[in-house]
Amino acid sequence: MNFTASITVGLKDGMLDPEANTILKALNNQGFHAETLKAERKFTVTFLALNKDDAHAQAVSMCEQLLANPVIQRYEIEVLG
Repeated sequence: MNFTASITVGLKDGMLDPEANTILKALNNQGFHAETLKAERKFTVTFLALNKDDAHAQAVSMCEQLLANPVIQRYEIEVLG
């Protein structure tokens, strides 16, 4: 059965994020008065799985092996029908 996983990957709290800091400074320079900004990546993956639990387990493996660096990044997974 086909499942789609929506995976969001971002830095863990306390990690330096130069990309987000640069964008935040640019926003403030343009007069937007933003206080914080986080840069995250979103992946949408469609794949075969036996059931929703299997789909979630496969998505976790994808994150652990390739999509995220678990040492410095966190990830959130939403499995869609």
